[in-house]
Amino acid sequence: MSTSSVVPAADLFTHAQGVLAGGVSASMRLNPYLGRPLYVDRGEGPYLYGLDGKRYIDFNMSNGAALLGHDHPAVKEAVLHGVALGIICAAETPFHERLAARLVEIIPAAERVRFSSVGSEVTLVALRIARHATGCTKYLKFDGHFHGLTEPWLYRRDDPLHETSAIVPSSGGVPASGAGDLVIVPWNDVAAFERAIAGHGDELAAVFCEPIHYNAGCIPAEPGFLELLRGRCTERGIVFVMDEVLSGFRTHLGGVQAQSGVTPDLTTHAKALANGLPLASVSGREDLMLNLAPTGPVVHSGTYSGHLLSVLAALATLEELSQPGVFDRINATAETFYRDLQAVFDRAGVPARVQGMGARFGIYFGITERVRTWSDALGHDHDLNRRFTAGCFDRGVYFHAYTRQGPPGHSGFSLAHSDADFAETLSVVETVARGLLAA
Repeated sequence: MSTSSVVPAADLFTHAQGVLAGGVSASMRLNPYLGRPLYVDRGEGPYLYGLDGKRYIDFNMSNGAALLGHDHPAVKEAVLHGVALGIICAAETPFHERLAARLVEIIPAAERVRFSSVGSEVTLVALRIARHATGCTKYLKFDGHFHGLTEPWLYRRDDPLHETSAIVPSSGGVPASGAGDLVIVPWNDVAAFERAIAGHGDELAAVFCEPIHYNAGCIPAEPGFLELLRGRCTERGIVFVMDEVLSGFRTHLGGVQAQSGVTPDLTTHAKALANGLPLASVSGREDLMLNLAPTGPVVHSGTYSGHLLSVLAALATLEELSQPGVFDRINATAETFYRDLQAVFDRAGVPARVQGMGARFGIYFGITERVRTWSDALGHDHDLNRRFTAGCFDRGVYFHAYTRQGPPGHSGFSLAHSDADFAETLSVVETVARGLLAA
């Protein structure tokens, strides 16, 4: 059903603020550089269409969920099949077993699978499993790594540049007392990780990481770093968890763990798993996963967990992603586009660094050196980013923004983006970039 007859976007946001908390259904749908959400009438392939019918080449792609593109025909057919079956939820079907079996085939860590609806839930369940299995309560995460919006992940260093700075809540309503269970270490810092293991290794239930830190643009693990995490966790009996909610299916069908050859004990997936339908999974070693009820004492269930429409969408998505040459194409497209995008900024004299892997990337404004850890990106120039985003938006290219401070968020393309879409985007970026320093 088209929404094109509704009020203009600016007026709609005003009305929304009167009925929706903050005017949005999720805080990060507000684009801080635009001062409002992007209101969408419909999506098709690599495009979003605004309420006024204006077409935008989309480089957010539903925060990375729509890897195949919006309104993909195979996914739509699968969802409509689920509708015809009766929109079943809170029931098991043969499709659930089929999807789990496929994930066991392609994801190295997956010996058993449990479905949920959102990434925030499965990272919490992974921590719960690890705590039960080890008898420990503490856990280690890396500076800035995003594992969802449940309480264990809503803490930060009071001073992000000092390793010994106090750990404090990053959200209202989160108890300061929870910080005592958390150890935070800079990403890619071998010495800091070794110190943390030496000091806390016997107390840790789990080590969590984003194997590619996309939530701060794109910061991959340095060579040997994932191997170090795996090795120390094995030595100490710590559960190693790779959170591939965002990195999963981005560079390789089996994710970073398949590409790197480093297999975690538990792993989480969501985002691109069902190409825009809400579905998440936690999977891993059989002995750990069987701690989940009903075979073990670790509680997890949900009316909408593994909703049939999402399961069918995921089966269709994985079928498309499993076609020969798909990831060769994704990675070749990425290499060319990111190189050309960097060249545009360099020609225009704009201080910016493009870092990407597979179908997601980050643009760091005001930074020209390689970003290897979260704190390297704290100097990101948000004013320059804001003017870039607004200029591209006016010309029909959409980059989402998540925050006005700290590192940037991530952008990305889909398999629906064509050579013509990339060429148009580069032309728009060149025009905008040349005006940035003159403004």
